[in-house]
Amino acid sequence: MIPFAAWAAEHGGVVIPFEGSSAFDREKPRLPWEQTTEWITPQEHFFWVGHYGYPEVDAAAWRLDVQGMVERSRSFSLEELKRRPRKEVPVTLECSGNPPAGGLVGNGKWTGTPLGPILKECGVKEGGIEVVFFAADTGKEKIRGGEYEQQFSRSLSMGEAMKENVLLCYEMNGKPLERNHGAPVRLVAPGWYGVAWVKWLNRIEVHDRAHLGRFMGRDYVTIRGEERDGKTIWQETSVGRMNLKSVVGRVSRQPDGNLLVMGAAWGDGTQLAKVELQVDGGEWRGVELAKSPVEKYCWRFWKYEWKGAAAGEHALTSRVTDVKGRVQPSPEDPSIKLKKTYWEANQWAVRKIKV
Repeated sequence: MIPFAAWAAEHGGVVIPFEGSSAFDREKPRLPWEQTTEWITPQEHFFWVGHYGYPEVDAAAWRLDVQGMVERSRSFSLEELKRRPRKEVPVTLECSGNPPAGGLVGNGKWTGTPLGPILKECGVKEGGIEVVFFAADTGKEKIRGGEYEQQFSRSLSMGEAMKENVLLCYEMNGKPLERNHGAPVRLVAPGWYGVAWVKWLNRIEVHDRAHLGRFMGRDYVTIRGEERDGKTIWQETSVGRMNLKSVVGRVSRQPDGNLLVMGAAWGDGTQLAKVELQVDGGEWRGVELAKSPVEKYCWRFWKYEWKGAAAGEHALTSRVTDVKGRVQPSPEDPSIKLKKTYWEANQWAVRKIKV
């Protein structure tokens, strides 16, 4: 049994609901933190997001075209991709619009074939620096007075696209992808927010310049202010790699009367150094990180045994630090306080309980 479930089973106890928790909506899956005990997120709890709807793609007729700045254009059927080297990677996926303690996050096992060897076989031409991924979902966009039919699209640099764990994925948690998760094939880009994991993938192009479609150049853009010499300088950046984040996920009363606090922490694949817990704004307390499973691009579960909790309302907050010294920011940190868009909300989440 994996550690998080083992801790829950070992200690038993009764879950104490967070104040203000809402009912779980099964029509729009979200991770129910208080129910979460499994390291791999069940399908029914795994979020999905669409931008131009949720297209129904005929897997038998589907093709993936690889074009642009390549020596040899290629076109693949689903069966052809499945005959290529198969790889399964466990990766945590988070929506860039996920609130500080939101349920738009999950940990899955993703299976497909690596993209890098396909690009090498196609022969990337000199100057090809950007790999653009196009999806089957489309919509009309107004751009400088004109209206244009657009496919959902995102890109990765050539270096990122060539990484061994970037997959053309056709299975999730051991089963064929479902429609809402991008069937028949989606991109898996470990360490990147979900918007980069293009669903209903049908075309890949190699370009010699940066791709600035709506979902990179105009939408999914984070606006932050920086204070410099008494002035605020505003910066716009395209949402990309995941930021450090941790959440208090579950609190339960144990048979001995003490409380067991459990949660998760994750980031862009950089090793985590520590997670700390704060109770009612007091000193930060170290927590116990699960020793296994530990995977580079997956969340890490943690626990803290809280003894002698007084009756009444309490506020619990966690923060994570990685080996590069980066620390999950507080809501008052300038990177959060001067952020004017809701993307990349990785600030501390305050979870309130009543004991």
